[in-house]
Amino acid sequence: MMALVGLGRSGLQVSKLCFGGNVFGWTVDEPMSHRLLDGFIDAGFNFIDTADVYSKWHDGNKGGESETIIGSWLKTRGNRDKVVIATKVGSDMGGGEKGLSKAYIARAVERSLQRLQTDYIDLYQSHWDDPTIPVEETLMAYQALIKAGKVRVVGASNFSPERLSAALAAHDAQGLPRYECLQPEYNLYERAGFEGALADLCRRQEIGVITYFSLAGGFLTGKYRSAADLGKSARGSDVEKYLDARGHRILAALDAVALRCQATPTRVALAWLMAQPVVTAPIASATSLAQLAELTAAAELQLDQAALAELAAASAYSQAA
Repeated sequence: MMALVGLGRSGLQVSKLCFGGNVFGWTVDEPMSHRLLDGFIDAGFNFIDTADVYSKWHDGNKGGESETIIGSWLKTRGNRDKVVIATKVGSDMGGGEKGLSKAYIARAVERSLQRLQTDYIDLYQSHWDDPTIPVEETLMAYQALIKAGKVRVVGASNFSPERLSAALAAHDAQGLPRYECLQPEYNLYERAGFEGALADLCRRQEIGVITYFSLAGGFLTGKYRSAADLGKSARGSDVEKYLDARGHRILAALDAVALRCQATPTRVALAWLMAQPVVTAPIASATSLAQLAELTAAAELQLDQAALAELAAASAYSQAA
């Protein structure tokens, strides 16, 4: 296995690339999902991210499909101790089942454990902040789960600097569990929402960062270069917003760096994230073994300072935008 890195101060050791399970039960069926997971682990990686709500948005789904597929894979492979499983709680599952209250978390974790066919979750994350619930109540719920051995480490996703700071203060003052990682949307195009206060907080507090939409829904692969390309996949409509002047500058820089490095835009975009000091591991998904090979190859690509500077300049943004 390749060298692993620490996630925050948690003691969890994870690969510097995380496989995104959002595609399982959506654009990938169970047999192919298992093949992709096998390939990811065989390539030396160990970190898999999902959520209870994946993939509720797909016609006919009710949520939990991704966890169920991962659970069947874990059971048939017998490799639970060799992988780090991250899942999330808090998204709207329908019927009023959502949020970060102590009562809801206690119900939701049991469902996730059942679907994953495991006794414990390595990393349990608050998927979205719940402003109706004090951060202390949520952390107390996690404290009970950690004490019971059902959760090892907790993290947050989509939190503001203020609410993440409040949770960290509750840890300091009351000895409640500490959010050891943050999962923000962050990539070469979407930089403004994370860089600045959130990134600075994570750096100061030694919070691991695992990025989602690391390839901007596939835009940074170079697959979508005009409106005519949007029909190429189920996710095409999600990337239309990137087809502006800045988006095209970013694609041009990715192409130029990829040519020099004898790589591809996909590998370069992920390597740029891996080169950011505050990032522990980008999350990326694949729907084919060929796509998976692109992801795993990115971990071997080391960008030089000239390439990093070129990409930073092409993706520069206005703080006021």
